[in-house]
Amino acid sequence: MSEPRSKARHRRSSKVLAYGIPLALTAAGAVAYGTDLGVLGSGAQRASAATAAAPAWATAAADGFASVHALGQNGTYGGRDGQVVTVRTQAELEKYATAAEPYVIVVAGTITMSPAGKEIKVASDKTIVGSGTAGHIVGGGFFLGQGVHNVIIRNLTIRDAYQGVWNDKEHDFDAVQMDGAHHVWIDHNDLRHMADGLIDVRKDSTYVTVSWNKLSQNNKTFGIGWTENVTTDITIHHNWFRETEQRNPSTDNAAHAHLYNNFLEDVPNTDIGSSYGNYARGKTAMVLENSYFQGVKNPVVKDAAAQLVQRGNVFSGTSGRNESGGTAFDPKTYYAYSLDKAADVPALLRSGAGPRSSIGTTATAAATPRAAAATTLTVAKDGSGQYTTVQAAVNAVPANNASRVVIAVKPGTYRETVKVPSNKPHVTLQGTGGSRKDTVIVHGNAAGTPKPDGSGTYGTSGSATVAVEADDFQARNLTISNDFDEKANQSLSGHQAVALRTAADKVFLDGVIVTGDQDTLLLDTAAKDRLGRVYVANSYVTGNVDFVFGRATAVLDKSVLTLKKRWDGTSGGYVTAPSTPAGRKGILIANSAVTGDVADRSFHLGRPWHAGGDASLDPQTTVRNTTLSAAIRTAPWTDMSGFSWKDDRFAEYRNTGPGAGAASADRPHLTDAQAADQEIADWLGGWTPTAS
Repeated sequence: MSEPRSKARHRRSSKVLAYGIPLALTAAGAVAYGTDLGVLGSGAQRASAATAAAPAWATAAADGFASVHALGQNGTYGGRDGQVVTVRTQAELEKYATAAEPYVIVVAGTITMSPAGKEIKVASDKTIVGSGTAGHIVGGGFFLGQGVHNVIIRNLTIRDAYQGVWNDKEHDFDAVQMDGAHHVWIDHNDLRHMADGLIDVRKDSTYVTVSWNKLSQNNKTFGIGWTENVTTDITIHHNWFRETEQRNPSTDNAAHAHLYNNFLEDVPNTDIGSSYGNYARGKTAMVLENSYFQGVKNPVVKDAAAQLVQRGNVFSGTSGRNESGGTAFDPKTYYAYSLDKAADVPALLRSGAGPRSSIGTTATAAATPRAAAATTLTVAKDGSGQYTTVQAAVNAVPANNASRVVIAVKPGTYRETVKVPSNKPHVTLQGTGGSRKDTVIVHGNAAGTPKPDGSGTYGTSGSATVAVEADDFQARNLTISNDFDEKANQSLSGHQAVALRTAADKVFLDGVIVTGDQDTLLLDTAAKDRLGRVYVANSYVTGNVDFVFGRATAVLDKSVLTLKKRWDGTSGGYVTAPSTPAGRKGILIANSAVTGDVADRSFHLGRPWHAGGDASLDPQTTVRNTTLSAAIRTAPWTDMSGFSWKDDRFAEYRNTGPGAGAASADRPHLTDAQAADQEIADWLGGWTPTAS
């Protein structure tokens, strides 16, 4: 542990907080969230410097402890004294984030970090902000080291570094980690599904404010400490913790921790349950005000040496420890603030936490051309949107539309089938909930299910809950399911039940769940002689028999393939069944995990599907750099319908885990030279999937 150091004397900030509005926005003269000013630099292929006066969000300054004058730093305002630049690639982001000069760095699009878990080392005097809701950092995050100061991280979605292990002790992949940094403001971000922490404030980091963020789908969520010194001063306000197990936050040896107007929600009947809420550890002095705890176990916990003052909090459906004691401190000694009513907090944060369309956007600041604005159609079961079904919104998309149409689907379960026809390209299905589990499109047809009009059965491809036949389709933050009940329908002749079928090119599935039993995800093409590229990233696919199959050129990257028992409780099945045309790429599983609650050595990685007995096909599956559970057989490939897998293209490369194995005649491995020609870029063939 580091030696104790003397604390700088606090000076009280003179800023005033308008009731219910983040202080930084009032200070910047930008109280209204609702004005959408356009996308900064949209359409550019490289970073571009601003040529006009910086907009209000680029000069915004922090509230709370990050606003306190100390350690030679007069509050936290990030890169407001530097240029505004727009970035779209990891190289561009790293270039400006690590530079010595101040910058306001606008992330305009999705940046997938390589290698997985990469944390960019941010230098002092930086604002890193998402352009509206488009700025995503996937599979990595940011690191602020010793002495780094005056940094703002705002309006970003940082997500999906999860490596398939819930209590992961091997991968320290955080969204934001600080080791000895000071004057940091983390505001209006969506942080979720990382391998370790969403936010780690470590090793005497201080003068930190964390505000208006959504934190979800994580185990070790928000940790403060990793020191014997009692140094850290931190403000945590207006954050929504949802589906998080522990460290919500865990605050160890903080000199002053002020938590107010936060919403901690443990959603019932999910896979994630809270173990505790706010925890004052060690010698922490904590003030906890006007927060709302819904269903949380052990909502407020303190160690014997900690001081914890509670005022005005609401506890609904909570259980276990709820503690307080000691005098702590008076936050108004250090800065001004105003409280929202605790009863109003859930609604306030459901609508106001996370990235905002009005932050990181401007109509005039970019030196590069602006793309056509997307049209948004809203679906809500309760009638609060434009449409009550997803298909109705698809029907409203103009035929042969030339620009993006986003169908924003509010949380709920939509029991329907959806078809996006080939003459409606550029459609995005976007769940608007805090979790991909909140918005569910589900139906239960199988291949053998009779059609209502008596014209026969649906067949495998016709059983799909969602069918996509239009190019440039995207889906994110939702679940697509086929819940056909095999056990109850043993009399039917065909149990294949597709959740999602794609028969198009440039399909991007980002942060989704696709779940079923047999034939869950059909990745097809419009015709045998047509190319159909599909990129599945940061997603979950569940099934048991051939549950990723078809003739598309498909990549499953940074995803979890979950093996499921059969309807009768037995284990056994096949992950992939490619039907690749000769001369094309088939199915590539990379940087992912194959796991599930099934018997050891019961599943094959794949088998060759020569659809219709077509001997001209050359099926291909490559599984590389992926963690395999013990469920995978030691001879992972097998024959199908009289066709030998050895006559087609099946291989592995550098897989790990108990299901991995050495190369053999029954388990071919790629050489390094062969693997160099089987990268994700080789599959995508010049297409770079970008969220839109």
